[in-house]
Amino acid sequence: MLWLHLGITDHAPKLTKMTSNPVQSGPVISAQDVRFTYGDIPALQGVSLEVPRGTFFALLGPNGAGKSTLVSLLCTLLPMQTGQLRVAGLDVRRSSAQVRRALGLVFQEPSLDERLTVLENLDFHGQIYGLSARERRERAAQVLGVVELSGWDNATARILSRGMKRRLEIARGVMHRPELLILDEPTTGLDVQSRHAVWAYLSALRRESGLSLLLTTHQIEEAEDADLVAIIDQGQVLAFGAPAELRAQLGGMLVSLRGVPDDLLGELGARFPEAVIQGSTFRLNVAEPAVVLAWLGSRLSHVEAFSVQPASLEDVFLKLTGRAMREERAAVLTPASSAVDGRGFR
Repeated sequence: MLWLHLGITDHAPKLTKMTSNPVQSGPVISAQDVRFTYGDIPALQGVSLEVPRGTFFALLGPNGAGKSTLVSLLCTLLPMQTGQLRVAGLDVRRSSAQVRRALGLVFQEPSLDERLTVLENLDFHGQIYGLSARERRERAAQVLGVVELSGWDNATARILSRGMKRRLEIARGVMHRPELLILDEPTTGLDVQSRHAVWAYLSALRRESGLSLLLTTHQIEEAEDADLVAIIDQGQVLAFGAPAELRAQLGGMLVSLRGVPDDLLGELGARFPEAVIQGSTFRLNVAEPAVVLAWLGSRLSHVEAFSVQPASLEDVFLKLTGRAMREERAAVLTPASSAVDGRGFR
């Protein structure tokens, strides 16, 4: 299990307000020319970005793109090599313990102690971060109310449903009032109703405390609601901005043809070289879809299916990386000998 409380002692600052700690100013994440290598393998190649406080920020990229490395650097689980990186105004090199106190984490895999009760899980977390007994009681009541688990204080975590466990993990992640909550695939394995509930609770937490969110996910539709999105591949940020801005960069409408015969696919590729072709699927962003449909003419009946619709964030991702998020399931390539490699992130 990956723990983030290393370096936190009984003398940690006690935060008593409902809002997050306002000690520092500036962006919640600031990266300037961040580079990292595993031996001769480059993982990050000059990442630079700034994320304002209170922002819902989504980090998208295929496995092996550098997401895990960047998040591990943010969490101080990997040592900085080149560049500057700050979290909540704190330099990750010089203020690693304070950075960890400014962060909350919700892992993809379950990480509760199922032998403890709901309240005991929160109380233990609060003790690690130096909260007094009174602060732990008050804060636990607050966060359990937000995630609608108030009546489950004395229930053993083992008996909770998967969705309820995830809600408890969110409550635990914000128990110490972090500036930034990192969410690694937070809704994986949840049903539709539970997924919507998770995001409703996270939205409530943001409204109440100005909490910043960093999301890494394969559920690209969840990133559509983000304030800012960074698409990263091969250790480089290929695009950074609001989802609407990124979609607008593609322009026009998306024409998709599925089940295209090989000979017609070759002709389409030659006629529209800017298109993305995967297998027997053809995708093209154009201002006037009628141009493509008119060129096809009667041959449109030779394809299995076609659609014309506005571009999505997945289309932006596909255009930039040449692959779809749902196809990315391979393990992240990291050296087996690495003692700390951010393996809590996928």
